[in-house]
Amino acid sequence: MDLTVANLTVARGGIAVLEGVSFRLGSGRALVLRGPNGIGKTTLLRTLAGLQPAVAGEMSVPPESLAYAAHADGLKAVLTVEENLRFWASISGTQAAEAAMAAMNLQELRDRRAANLSAGQKRRLGLARILVTGRPIWVLDEPTVSLDAASVALFAGVVRAHLAAGGSALMATHIDLGLAEAEVLDLTPFKARRPAAGGRVGAFDEAFG
Repeated sequence: MDLTVANLTVARGGIAVLEGVSFRLGSGRALVLRGPNGIGKTTLLRTLAGLQPAVAGEMSVPPESLAYAAHADGLKAVLTVEENLRFWASISGTQAAEAAMAAMNLQELRDRRAANLSAGQKRRLGLARILVTGRPIWVLDEPTVSLDAASVALFAGVVRAHLAAGGSALMATHIDLGLAEAEVLDLTPFKARRPAAGGRVGAFDEAFG
């Protein structure tokens, strides 16, 4: 399944931040987004995930194919690690909770409530949640936040296995994941020209960077 973007313009707070973005992410491929803070990486990923409208351009995402992970881990604090994963697996119609725990080294924490996990453990659980969706296209915003070097390497191995199985991954990260096969897209050339004073693009006002 391919994710295709053509001449896309996205806005933050009603002001265009990126314009003319084009790429195709095919099966078995990883693409890393680069660019300075504030250029619009999160805004682009949120747009691709369907959380805000594009200003212009086209994007093609096969139905029910995309799993999105943002800065928030998407966990229920009162549930245990295992309960969180089984909940999301039931939503997605998969039986992948046990495999996801193994992949992100969470077996020994299965009975611990999410509220009692460290920041790094919560992040690993949040990433394991992506695994249980069973969806082939991963869109990940700074997925390695709060992870130590060992957990970054663990995550890189999970991504590599996902690619080998025919999945794909689009990631905004400043960390070198050690994925030599990943391509890099620098968003700097797509930085939008600022409109005239007082000019705004549309009426959508979103609070994320």
